[in-house]
Amino acid sequence: AHSHTRTHTHIHTHPTLSQFVNFSVYQAHHFEAYTKRTLRLVDVSAAMVDLSRSFQLYPLGNYTINTKEAQFEKERSSDARFAKLREDYKQSGMRRSVEAVMLVDNHSHPHVLLLQLGSFFFKLPGGDLTPGEAEKEGLDRILNKLFGREGESREWEMSDLLSCWWRPNFETCQYPYRPAHVTKPKEQKQLFLVQLPERCHFDVPSNFKLVAVPLFELFDNKDHYGHIISTLPQQVSRYQFVRPSEPAP
Repeated sequence: AHSHTRTHTHIHTHPTLSQFVNFSVYQAHHFEAYTKRTLRLVDVSAAMVDLSRSFQLYPLGNYTINTKEAQFEKERSSDARFAKLREDYKQSGMRRSVEAVMLVDNHSHPHVLLLQLGSFFFKLPGGDLTPGEAEKEGLDRILNKLFGREGESREWEMSDLLSCWWRPNFETCQYPYRPAHVTKPKEQKQLFLVQLPERCHFDVPSNFKLVAVPLFELFDNKDHYGHIISTLPQQVSRYQFVRPSEPAP
């Protein structure tokens, strides 16, 4: 077993009762210090943090879902996918991938659009970037291939970068931070919030279903949706969702 010793570079000392005339003075000192710290934090947050971030939601019924020819991945097993990741890493270095978080309103609650394959596998729409490809161009290309019609070139509105996940090794685990000991991660995955237009169509490959899943179903449900998708409720919780009939805050 290894023993770990925690070291502190800054040690804050607090006054003792002997430094004050009585306990009431002691209490007053701490209350004043606490108040100053709190007010300072409030001032900083009010000056630097955007508290009015909103996001427009449109009804699920506004969107038309059609079916098109199936799109199968070349590597259908986990072993084949990791073998491809190893090969790509040798040729081009760390893989970069992007995924889209698209929200709709259904029964007055935000829902996330997910691709369902079979009965139990769900994933966000997305894919790998080519070497040197920018995130916006790559996400447009991937979403148009997934949901567009032949010859159609649609620009998708990339609203915000929600999170960045790292794959340290040629393994399943991904983390929302790069571990300190990892100098050469094998994949970086970025999740982007995409603002859908008020109306549009989705032409979905026939081997997938496009499903709308409520945030409350995803929350803390990593056994069913995986550890990334199950954190989406937290990732979008800073937004104030606006429906067409509601004024923006």
